Amino acid sequence: MIKNVVLDMGNVLLDFDPEFVLDRFCSSDEEKAVIRKELFDGPEWQMGDRGDIKDKDRFDLVKVRVPKKYHEALRNCCEKWDICMDPLEGAGEFCEYVKKAGLRIYVLSNASDLFYTYFPKFMPLDFFDGVFVSSDYLMLKPDIEIYKTFLSKYGLKPEECLFVDDRQENADGAAKAGMNAFCFKGNYEEVIDRIKIDTILI
Repeated sequence: MIKNVVLDMGNVLLDFDPEFVLDRFCSSDEEKAVIRKELFDGPEWQMGDRGDIKDKDRFDLVKVRVPKKYHEALRNCCEKWDICMDPLEGAGEFCEYVKKAGLRIYVLSNASDLFYTYFPKFMPLDFFDGVFVSSDYLMLKPDIEIYKTFLSKYGLKPEECLFVDDRQENADGAAKAGMNAFCFKGNYEEVIDRIKIDTILI
């Protein structure tokens, strides 16, 4: 029976949309393409999520691969990328539903240290029974160790957890760790239906 709902953050609770950031700070398609490739698709992004670097370090590492004429836009994208992190429609209400249903609610996210700046604007950290940020533990989803470490930290049984993530590979990683897993496609009602199937809430 599901007793715990474990949520990814990006594109499950908040809208991680690099295109929004690029549109805001870049003045040409070429500039967008370069910064998209070197920043958002570059190795430093995962390095930040894994805790190898801080957000403040990213510009100096990425700029060596970006033409100088694009450095102003790159700096803005590096320092202000979280402007895209608005709550998804219905996210807050869904979290409230989970709590009112008597279930525990957790966040398990690949995220850099800036998480602690933008996420509390969505909902206070103490609303959740636990918040597990990858950069704090030097590991990333879908490595099975991150799920095992999360479960151990909070003393949870994997079969009593429903893990929700927008990436199939991350959901698959949770399943390998013994958790129930759901790949989120933007519809909270589908998640609620899954919760009801595995509980006595109907």
